[in-house]
Amino acid sequence: MGIIKVNQADGTSREIEGVEGWRVMEVIRAHGLPIEAICGGACACATCHVEVEPEWAGRLHPARDDEEALLDTLPATGPTSRLSCQIIWEEHLDGLEVTLAGEGA
Repeated sequence: MGIIKVNQADGTSREIEGVEGWRVMEVIRAHGLPIEAICGGACACATCHVEVEPEWAGRLHPARDDEEALLDTLPATGPTSRLSCQIIWEEHLDGLEVTLAGEGA
């Protein structure tokens, strides 16, 4: 087990325990943080959009075409935007830091 640091739109941060093999979205949702994740991890809605801190972005597997296509539908994204349902938490991601995208982002 390890830690995921989650920054929220209101400026607060929480450190939550990562679970090996779980989608980062699932971990965030299991801790009751405000993430919609309407499709439940099927890469079909983009409501689990997060900004990955730049120092972590290069450590993740690249986004697939379907994830990129969904990110392109959002009104506001950044260079480290990802769908948290597409990031599988593994031990080497201990300390991963993400910021939840605000509503409509």
